Amino acid sequence: EDTGEYSCDTGDQESRAALHVKALPVLFQKQLKDEEAEEGAAVKFQCELTKDNAAVEWRKGTMELFPCAKYEIKLSGRRAELVIHNVEPEDA
Repeated sequence: EDTGEYSCDTGDQESRAALHVKALPVLFQKQLKDEEAEEGAAVKFQCELTKDNAAVEWRKGTMELFPCAKYEIKLSGRRAELVIHNVEPEDA
């Protein structure tokens, strides 16, 4: 978001320059870990990213997950979290 044209103006003269910022890729600092739970429990998946508040998508297989009573999705700074409430065998 800092990319753009900047200028310095004295009133009589002006100097301009362009700034191009190359965004670094978002990487995982801490990966997801396998979990095991009993039916009816809540399970929490967490991962840590290299950038604050990066856009993330949670998926089960190819299906994208969205916040609802079953799935709680949080993003706080560099930590992304998915909580699955009341797990059932089909959640595996």
